[in-house]
Amino acid sequence: MRRIEMRTVFIALWVLVVALKLAIAMRLPLFVDEAFYWLEGQRLAWAYSDLPGLTAWLIRLGTELFGDGLLAVRLPFVAISALVPWLLVRLTAREFDADAAWTTGCLALLLPLLGSLGVMALPDAVLALATVLCLDAGTRLLRGVTYGASLLLALGLALGALSHYRFIAVIAVGIVALASLPSGRLALRDPRVWIAIAFGAAAWGPLLAWNLANAEAGLRFQMVDRHPWAFHLDGWQFLVIQAGLVTPLVFAVLALAAWRMRRMPDDAARFLALCGALIVVGFFALGFVADTERVSFHWPLPGYLALLPLAGFVLVGWPRWLQALTWASLVAGFLLVNGYYVAVSSPQVRERATALKWYPSNFAGWDQLADAVREVRADMPDDTVLVADNFKIGAELGFALGDPDIRVLDHPINRHHGRAPQLQLWGLQLDDRAELGGRPALVVVGATDVKFSALLERYQQLCATLGSLPVTRVVNVDRGGQRFVLLRFDRDAAPAADCVTPVVAHIDAPAPGARVAGQVEVSGWAIKDVAGVESVVVTLDGAPVATAHYGLRNTFVGGFLQGRSHDPGQPDIAFTATLDLRDRPPGLYWLGLEIVGRDGSVERWAEQPLRVAAPE
Repeated sequence: MRRIEMRTVFIALWVLVVALKLAIAMRLPLFVDEAFYWLEGQRLAWAYSDLPGLTAWLIRLGTELFGDGLLAVRLPFVAISALVPWLLVRLTAREFDADAAWTTGCLALLLPLLGSLGVMALPDAVLALATVLCLDAGTRLLRGVTYGASLLLALGLALGALSHYRFIAVIAVGIVALASLPSGRLALRDPRVWIAIAFGAAAWGPLLAWNLANAEAGLRFQMVDRHPWAFHLDGWQFLVIQAGLVTPLVFAVLALAAWRMRRMPDDAARFLALCGALIVVGFFALGFVADTERVSFHWPLPGYLALLPLAGFVLVGWPRWLQALTWASLVAGFLLVNGYYVAVSSPQVRERATALKWYPSNFAGWDQLADAVREVRADMPDDTVLVADNFKIGAELGFALGDPDIRVLDHPINRHHGRAPQLQLWGLQLDDRAELGGRPALVVVGATDVKFSALLERYQQLCATLGSLPVTRVVNVDRGGQRFVLLRFDRDAAPAADCVTPVVAHIDAPAPGARVAGQVEVSGWAIKDVAGVESVVVTLDGAPVATAHYGLRNTFVGGFLQGRSHDPGQPDIAFTATLDLRDRPPGLYWLGLEIVGRDGSVERWAEQPLRVAAPE
């Protein structure tokens, strides 16, 4: 009776989870990596600078079968993620216990890292599938080598090789685990196993060939450039982050399962325990010397996949109240992670998050930017070249506009994410304005894609490439959480000797989110290279409310920018204004700036939240 009940719970839960993933996949704005994989899918190849080819192939398959759109891009990944829990159920039922199998399936559906897998078109879905296939094959081989098990191993190894460089960890750990067991060493003597391994090794061929033809650019990025390979203490955060993502009680269940099963007489249990523990511990150790700037919290997922079939044996021995608490915390974690994706799909939620560290900039504003680009291009000649500041903008606009040929400028982000070599191979990187051949251009610059302290320097780099930067339109997404500057270059426009840049400004007071009432002093500074600033107008919810007194001396900022800024007003670049809020009803407002340059340009600066309190 219990098996029927757990099976029913699993099936109902699976339907709900898949339905939720489909709903999120239809609404969640395209993540920048997904957009670049879409771009790769428009130029099918065996391998690319950042990844093997399978992710791009699946995206192309989805769009060919189901048309252009978010769901079409993501549908193959949702389907793959929906298959993984069933494979874990089958593995657990065959090797251990049919009752425990449905518990494993429910854990897999609700585990936050797996419960959100597939809602984005990322290689982790295929990597998870390849891992489970290899684990399944490994447990079968321990009971005796068969052609079926060897074929399954070959399929898993090939899919993993075509999914991501990180699959190397799964291969290494799997071989160590097999070699640690007598039945595993016996299996490794069978030629059928080595034929399967050879088939899997051959699947790395396209990636190795790409690297040999391109100065090992992909390998250097993944293995050398992105990692400091120097000891740092940030690695301790791994345990906290993983316990939070897996949920603390399930993390404890998996850790206990690995510890208890490592010396079990059952070879399958020992094999899974060894694989899971070695992967998780290995990534924990790597965290002390590896990259901490990019997202890496999902890397240990293959280890959890290995341990899930063992988790039920630990969980069943716990008191009922602790079991209930474990399931409740797991459901809460699942809802929290998927709730995040639901939240970032909402423009209203994103707007409220602009002043927070977790503002989801990589999901924000692409449709709004695409609409602005369409409007500006409508007034430009048909042969206008669209140029993006970096790969993020180029890929996202490419998807939104259906144009995979957008030129991209050299940018630190392109190199930071390993995309620069691929853009150069495609001939999409624009290194000089002369390459436009005198054609008009619309350049889209991501003002928030560099640190604020580096923004002026970025503008000056663009000056060296393009000449004077004529601001045509500023797109402030989510009140400026994402900020784009559109620069229009007309046909055969001669580069100016002195380069005018867009505005760089800052509101010093009040602080973002400050609670104020009555009369409020607004102060800050603004610069515009070569042209200078004519006036600053303070806005509230987009409407002008005060003209600031501009031209005050700011020795600190002036000293900091000395030699860097070419604003003729230096160091008299500060402003101050008084806002009378006595007639404003209490609530949330957005404080902004409208800056007029001496060249006649008008730019809206990013807004920040301001809470008006009732007068005392």
